[in-house]
Formats: sequence, structure tokens, C-alpha cells
Amino acid sequence: MRSKIVAGNWKMNLSQTEAKALCKEVNKLNIGSEIEVYIFPPMLYASDCKAISTRVKVGAQNAYPKDQGAFTGEVSMWQLKEAGMDSVLIGHSERREYFQEDNALLKQKLDSALAHGIRPFFCCGEPLEIRQDNSFLSYVKNQLEESVFHLSAAEFEKVVLAYEPIWAIGTGQTASTEQAEEMHAAIRSWVGEKYGKETAEKTSILYGGSCNPSNAQALFACENVDGGLIGGASLKAADFSVLVAEGTWTILN
Repeated sequence: MRSKIVAGNWKMNLSQTEAKALCKEVNKLNIGSEIEVYIFPPMLYASDCKAISTRVKVGAQNAYPKDQGAFTGEVSMWQLKEAGMDSVLIGHSERREYFQEDNALLKQKLDSALAHGIRPFFCCGEPLEIRQDNSFLSYVKNQLEESVFHLSAAEFEKVVLAYEPIWAIGTGQTASTEQAEEMHAAIRSWVGEKYGKETAEKTSILYGGSCNPSNAQALFACENVDGGLIGGASLKAADFSVLVAEGTWTILN
């Protein structure tokens, strides 16, 4: 059975006081017994959240693939491990778009995370123009082929995949359940072609495009959607509580 995961990406939000308060609230939520919960706070607050967290895992929003060196402003996977981080986001659409991170760099980041025993949440997804010209399946497949599918089967089994329809992030739009299921099913089929059906069935694939309390139940009911990478709805404990509640998962995949 593959893991059911809800992960909150706080992005560049909250003060230190607000982050610690939210972390305390999240730790008090009624979390479904079969659901894994992760939070990705701003790096400055990650250690504070790690110290507070007893029921959720704490990860980093980004890291650099080199262990040490003259890379001003960066944090390495090795340093994340030293700080006790459980996981890291790799390939988030905002890192690709705003910081021009390409598939080659993301491959290096993925390798570094795995080398240091940090669970990678690898994000993939298409922008609006790719969705509109109907090349979105080949676009996302290429992202996986160039950054992920070089891994051995044993390495790949440690990776969580997250599909982000970029056109639905922060726009108020959300992929329909049919659109989400189509892409998630395609991703699982590509994993099966590369690593075999058994590995594909164990791979958690999260939806990451404006998932919130009003649409989570329908999205999580999709056969190939195993949870969500949550942005705005993770910044309010009341909203996040709906997403991690067992009752939201009408079908536990």
C-alpha cells in the first residue's frame, strides 16, 4: 500500500512567532491514522518547527547539491541532514520559473538528497501554454526522464512525486478531477514502464495545484491521487485540518 501524504509548503510566509504558533496548532490536529503529514517552513524557522513537531515531519523548501563551498546564500543537503530535516522539495514550479532551475540541476539535487538520506519530494508539471497546446503529457514525461528516471529502483522508491499544474497555482484555478487523474495515471504508467508495476503501485503521487478544503475530497478520491502538496491552505490550521482528516479521504487508495 502506498503512503497517503499531505504536505504543507509555507513558501516565504509568516514571521518566526507565527510559524511557531502554526506549527503548534498543526501538531494538535486530528490527523488520520494512515496519513503522513509534512510541513516545509521557511528555512529560518525550520529548526524551531523541528523542535516543536511531534506528529509531523519537517522538511526544507530547497537546497543546493554541493555539500560545502563558496555558494553564498545556499544551504546544502548535508547541512539539512545535520539540522535534522526529514525531507526536501525539489523542482517546485516557482524554483523552475523564478530561478531558472533546469532538469539537469534538479537531477543533481535529487542525487544529493538521496545520498544524504533525505526524502525528496520531486515536483513536475506544465505551464499554461503547454496545457493549451496539448503537449502536457510529453512535457511532464520529459521532466521525469531527465531528472528522475536515471535512479535505480531502490533509490526511486524513496522519492515522492508531486504533480503541479503550474497554471493552477495561485491563480484560483484548479485542475478538474479528470485532469488530475489523467496526469497522475500517466505518471504512474511511466513509472511502471521504467521500474515495474510493483514499484509504480507503491509510488505516492501528490496533487499540488490550489488544493483546498472545498476540492480536496474530490481530488483525494481519484484512484491515482495519493495526497496533496498544499500551499495557501497550509497557512491556516483550520483549513489544513480538513486536508489531514481521515473523513476527507473518501477512498483510501
